[in-house]
Amino acid sequence: MDVSPILISMKTASVTIVITFFLGVAAARWVVGLRSKHLRTIMDGLLTLPLVLPPTVAGFFLLYIFGVKRPVGEFFLNYFGYKIAFSWSATVLAATVVAFPLMYRSARGAFEQVDENLIFAGRTLGLSEREIFWKIMMPNAVPGVLSGGVLAFARGLGEFGATAMIAGNIAGKTRTLPLAIYSAVSAGDMDKAWDYVAIIVVISFLTVVGMNYFSGKEKKQAKRGQRHVS
Repeated sequence: MDVSPILISMKTASVTIVITFFLGVAAARWVVGLRSKHLRTIMDGLLTLPLVLPPTVAGFFLLYIFGVKRPVGEFFLNYFGYKIAFSWSATVLAATVVAFPLMYRSARGAFEQVDENLIFAGRTLGLSEREIFWKIMMPNAVPGVLSGGVLAFARGLGEFGATAMIAGNIAGKTRTLPLAIYSAVSAGDMDKAWDYVAIIVVISFLTVVGMNYFSGKEKKQAKRGQRHVS
C-alpha cells in the first residue's frame, strides 16, 4: 500500500489545525465582542458560509482567487516564484477554509457559555478586556475550544471536494486519503480502497471519542459553575 496519501493527509491536517485553531479562536473572540447585533449576525454568517457551501463551490472560489492567472495566485508566482494552485500548500488552503467554520463555531459557543457574572466581576476588579479573555474566558472555554479543534482536525483530514478543485489529485504531492480512495475505486482496486477507508474510519472514530471526552468535561465544568453561582 502506498503510504504517501496517509503522510500527506496527516501533514496537511496537522498544519491546518494550527492555522485554524488560532484563526478560529481569534475570530470567535472578535465576533462575541461586537456590540452591534446586526454586524455580529452578518459576520457570523460570512465566517460560517464555508460550512454550508458545497466543498466544490468553496474550491471553485479558491481556484478563482489563487489560480495562476488570478490576482493572488499570479502575485505569488510573479513576486515569489511560488505557484499555490496544484501544490501541497493548496491542500492546506482548502482544508483550512473548510475546517475553519467548525473551529470558529465551537469556540464561539464555548465563549458564549462562560458565566457573564465572572466577566462582570473581572471588569469590576479593573481587568482589561485582554486580561478577561486570557484569565476568565479562555480557561472556562477550554473544553469547548479543544472539542472544536478535534472536530476541525478531522474535517481537514477528510476534505475532498475543495482539495480536488484547487490542489488536484497528484500522486505523491496532493493526493490525500480521500482522493486516494477515489482514485483506487476509479481504478477498480477495491482492496487498496478498503485499506484507506479503514484508516479513515479509525481516525474518525477516535475523533468522536475525543469530542465526547471534551464535551463531557465542558458539561461538568458548566455544572460546577452553576453550583458555584448558586
